[in-house]
Amino acid sequence: MYSSLKFPRAGFRRRIASWVYDLLIAIAVYMTAGALSFLLMYLGVYFGLFGMQGYEHFSDTVANTVWLKWPNEFWKLAWVSFFFIWFWSRTGQTLGMKAWRLRVQNQDGSLISITTGLKRLIPTLLGLGNCAVIFDRKNKLSLQDRLTSTEVVVLTLEANRGRL
Repeated sequence: MYSSLKFPRAGFRRRIASWVYDLLIAIAVYMTAGALSFLLMYLGVYFGLFGMQGYEHFSDTVANTVWLKWPNEFWKLAWVSFFFIWFWSRTGQTLGMKAWRLRVQNQDGSLISITTGLKRLIPTLLGLGNCAVIFDRKNKLSLQDRLTSTEVVVLTLEANRGRL
């Protein structure tokens, strides 16, 4: 859709502003996934699939039982990862990126793949990968951009219109 158009790369401030928006949404996704997993685990206790493991409160059971705690944490992180990868690979924009007219794309202007989205997650380092843009004012490439041959561009108002 945009591959024939050339947009300027995003600077540090715009990226961080978008990151703050997306952080709030990611926290909400994490909490919703946690509430759902908590409900499912509680139903497991209620229907006798497993016991309270010697704890009086169910939250203590989850927090102190390795086979409940770590799958629960991975489940929540998987949903947060899914949030980013789904939006990046579908439209190139998360909700925060849409608000700040940013789009992640391959350097040829095409949408990134799910695999590329996965590769972008780790070097993003909770947004710290964007700090590389401060030191690279000419190219405006973050750590995750460099490692995946992608870029984050600033769309025009017209190009940013439309649904997610």
